[in-house]
Amino acid sequence: MSVLRNNPGIDVADLGKLIVESYIQEDQRIVDDRARADFLGQNSPMGGLFGFLGAMSASQVTQQLEQNITLTAVDLTKLPDLQSSLNTFAYALQGADQGHIAQARTYAQSFTNIFGKDVPPAYIDLGHFAQLLQQYRTTTEVLQASQEVRAAINQVVVAEIHGPKVPGASGISIYFPNAQLYGSAVTGAESYTFTADRFAKHSLWDEFLAFHYSGRKFELESTDIVSLSSSEITRAPGAGKIEISAISLSKSETEPGSPVVINADIGGQNIGYVKLFVGFLDTASNSIFVADMDYLESADTRNMDGVYYPVWPEAEFALEYSWDPVVFAINDGANSVVALFNPESYGATFEEAIYTVDGKYTYADEGQTVYARLFFSNGLLRNVYGFTGENGVGAPREIIPSPGDRFTVLDRWLDLDTSGNALQTVTLDGGELTFNDNMFTWEELFAASGEYIVGLVVEDLEGNAYQSLAQLRVR
Repeated sequence: MSVLRNNPGIDVADLGKLIVESYIQEDQRIVDDRARADFLGQNSPMGGLFGFLGAMSASQVTQQLEQNITLTAVDLTKLPDLQSSLNTFAYALQGADQGHIAQARTYAQSFTNIFGKDVPPAYIDLGHFAQLLQQYRTTTEVLQASQEVRAAINQVVVAEIHGPKVPGASGISIYFPNAQLYGSAVTGAESYTFTADRFAKHSLWDEFLAFHYSGRKFELESTDIVSLSSSEITRAPGAGKIEISAISLSKSETEPGSPVVINADIGGQNIGYVKLFVGFLDTASNSIFVADMDYLESADTRNMDGVYYPVWPEAEFALEYSWDPVVFAINDGANSVVALFNPESYGATFEEAIYTVDGKYTYADEGQTVYARLFFSNGLLRNVYGFTGENGVGAPREIIPSPGDRFTVLDRWLDLDTSGNALQTVTLDGGELTFNDNMFTWEELFAASGEYIVGLVVEDLEGNAYQSLAQLRVR
C-alpha cells in the first residue's frame, strides 16, 4: 500500500507482481518485530506451533507460513490466447491413451478438495498435468498442444508464488474430476457447466470431459455446452481390474517391538496407490476402529517438478511390508488423543509426505463449531483449515488458532455384518484437544492389546479401492 500511495500511477502488472511477491513475506505480523513477538507470544498457539524453534526471525516465520500457499496474478488480456491453446489441447487429447490421461490427472499437483475425502481432488494444476502427459509415448499433436498450453500459461501468469508443499503449481488450475464425481448430479458435469457456463460456452474442456468418460467425439469448432447425465457415462479410463491375493502374515500374534511381515501378490491395470490398513477389532460392537492408513512406497518412485508419485509394475508383483504394532496420536501438552492420520500426498520420504486429521473446530470466543482439518508434515502441525460444509465439503478457509480454541478428533468406524463384511462407515466424535502455549505434537504409541485387522488397500486411478485383510492379535 505504501508503494501505491507513493506511486498512484504504478503499472497494473507491476502492482500485481508486488502483491504476489509481498504475500506472507511482508505481512506486518511478521516483519514488524513487536507484532511478530505478539504473534509468537507464549499465550498464542502460533507460539506453540513455531516456538520450539526458539526466537524466530521474520524470514524463519515466513518459511513456516509459506508451506502451502498459492497466489497468482494474471494478465486477462492474454486469457483468450490461453483458452485457444486449451481448446487445441482438449481437441488433441481425443487421440491420446485415456489411461495415460487418467494417470496424469491422478499424479498432477492437486489442491484442497472441496468435495470431501471420499473422492480424489478435482482441481489440478493445468501446467503440471500437461507436463506429465509429455512423458508418455503419444501423438505429435498432443505433445505440441501440451507445450503450447504451458507456454500460454507462462504468458498469462504475470507472477505466481507457491509453497514447498505444492511444488508443481504453475499458477492455473482446472477442474478434472474422477468418473464418480463427474457422474454426480450434485457436484458433477451438470453442476460444473451451470456454475462455469461462460467458460463452458467458449472452451472445449467440457467437451473433453464428456469424451473422456463416454467416448463422445467433438470438433475443434464445437460451441455446445456438454454435460452428461450419469446414465450417459459409459467408461472410466482410470479404472483397473485389480486382484490381491490373500494376505500372508509372518505370525498371528505379536507385540510392540516385534514387527509382523505382511505379504501379498498384486496384479491388474491402472494401479494408483497401495496403502497399509490397520484397524482395531471391537468384538463387542462387531465393528472396526480405523487406527492407521499410510502410503506404501513403490520401488519406482518418480518426480516431476518436486511432485512425487509411484509407478507400479504392469505384471503381477509381490509386495512385502513390515508392520510394528504402533498407532499415532496428537498431544496438546495436557492430553493425548489417538487419531487417524490420513495420507494426503505421496512424498519422496515419510517425512516429506502430508498427513491430515479430520475433526471439529470450536472457537473459544464465539462457541461456533466448524468441520476442520489439521495438516501435518515431518511430525509437525503446519496448518488448520475449516470448511463451509459438513464432512470436509465446501470452500476451505485457513484458521489461525487462538488460546482456548478446541479441536475434537473424528474417529472412523466400520460396522460389520455377521460375515465380517463392512456394512457402513460411521464417523464419531473422539477425544478433544485444546490450543494453548504448547505445540500440537504427533506421537507414536504402542498399540493396545487386542484383535486387529491388518492388510493392504489398493486404489486404481479412479479412486476405487480393493483390499485384502487378515486378523492378528497384539499382546
